[in-house]
Amino acid sequence: MMTLFDQPPFQSHSATSVEASDSMKGKTARIRDLVLASIRECDATDDELFGRFPGYSPNTIRPRRVELLARGLVEPAGRRVTSSGRSATVWQAKAAS
Repeated sequence: MMTLFDQPPFQSHSATSVEASDSMKGKTARIRDLVLASIRECDATDDELFGRFPGYSPNTIRPRRVELLARGLVEPAGRRVTSSGRSATVWQAKAAS
């Protein structure tokens, strides 16, 4: 059965977005697990997560964090200033229930 997380998100009006999504099939679960493990290790902003995964684009990391939020596995834990000097949400893993 296909779930929301089997097909990476894409913009249906954009052929390049659909192609990018197709290229990520089978890879998103592993990357999502890495992002969750990183957040469990130490709460982080998206900007901090990008720094922890230098081999990946922010356009790969942020959607995985968004998926974790949609699944209820992470939650906001306040805000802090990023390297650009702007305030950003800090993400923390939800406690296992």
